[in-house]
Amino acid sequence: MERHPEGSSAGPAAVPPPPQVLMDLSSLPNSLEDNGFYVTTPDPSDIPKDEMESLKQELEKWKERLEKAEKTKADLQLCKLSADKEYVEIEHELTELRDAQEKLDKESAMSMAVYEAELSVLNQENAELRREIEKLKQDLAECSSVLSQDGKIKKKVAEMKVEFTHLEDTEGNFPDMNTRCVFSVTARIPFKLNQNQALLTLEDEEVAQRLTKMGKHTVNLDRKTADVKVVPFTVGMGVKFELHVTISGKKINVSEIPELSIPEEWMRDKLELNFYKSVHGGGEVENVKYDKKSRTAVITFTRPGATASIVRYTKYPFYVNGRSHRLSVSPSTDVHLEKLQLFSGFSTKTILLKGIKDTEDDEESVQDMIEIHFQKPSNGGGETESIKYVSKGAAWVCFEEDAI
Repeated sequence: MERHPEGSSAGPAAVPPPPQVLMDLSSLPNSLEDNGFYVTTPDPSDIPKDEMESLKQELEKWKERLEKAEKTKADLQLCKLSADKEYVEIEHELTELRDAQEKLDKESAMSMAVYEAELSVLNQENAELRREIEKLKQDLAECSSVLSQDGKIKKKVAEMKVEFTHLEDTEGNFPDMNTRCVFSVTARIPFKLNQNQALLTLEDEEVAQRLTKMGKHTVNLDRKTADVKVVPFTVGMGVKFELHVTISGKKINVSEIPELSIPEEWMRDKLELNFYKSVHGGGEVENVKYDKKSRTAVITFTRPGATASIVRYTKYPFYVNGRSHRLSVSPSTDVHLEKLQLFSGFSTKTILLKGIKDTEDDEESVQDMIEIHFQKPSNGGGETESIKYVSKGAAWVCFEEDAI
């Protein structure tokens, strides 16, 4: 804004430069008048009208800007309050989430410990089950039989009771094609009787049960008495099955074939020719399976019943290169098991006696004294069938199915 001094007519007067003011900061400040400044209040009448209008408009603009700034400030304050409130709520939720996470971590750790304990128990149970399975497999392997070519049963058992049952019906119109035999086989169950033990079999099951319930018995052994303990008698699992044996009417097994320096094909031809002759039985040959390494062969005839006369010979003559040899001949058999059954090894009539003291008497005398004691009704006993006592070492006792 330009101001013109009174009495001047033309343009603005030159404004002198501001005086140089040196301030002493170590002393007290002086007033404006002391520093050469003079304050004057302008007279509104001295301001031109158009300039005044411009100033008013400028003032109105600044007022509007101030109102807008105040409104913006109020909005920002409201936003800040809302943001602070949301921040507090989020902090609270975050705290709750942290607490929940800590709780979950603790529960997870506890659950993991519980799971690990349960897993350890399950692993132990699985290990026990695996041991039981292995034991059952071994028992099953002992009960199963491996059949050899000669029809014998290879099985580790004490004894086997084999009983011929019947002949099966033949097939087709050839009654002498094959011979099928059925045998009933029952494996006897071995029981290991240890030192100073006895097995007593009674005639009545009730007597055996009564003696077992009584538990202990005082038995007079000549000059001594012994507290004998009666326990139930159990043995291993028994097995029984049907053995089906089919004797071929067309095939024979040949072994002990001599070693000759001729091709295998020639040997097959000579075997075929040898068994084709009817002097010692035989007939037209359908097939020859020869194994040079094992010196064996399987001869198949075309006519059913051709093997009937051949298998009567334990040694069959074989002529080759002007020399006579003897071949071992046996019927070709097919053997398989059917109706394999396991039966319990628990005896209701036999009891096991433990705790028999050593005496100077011989084993047979002690056995008699034990049997006499358990035969007396006054001792809760009854009639006995058999007794087995072992004073030294151990002994194996075998039981059949009908005895347990």
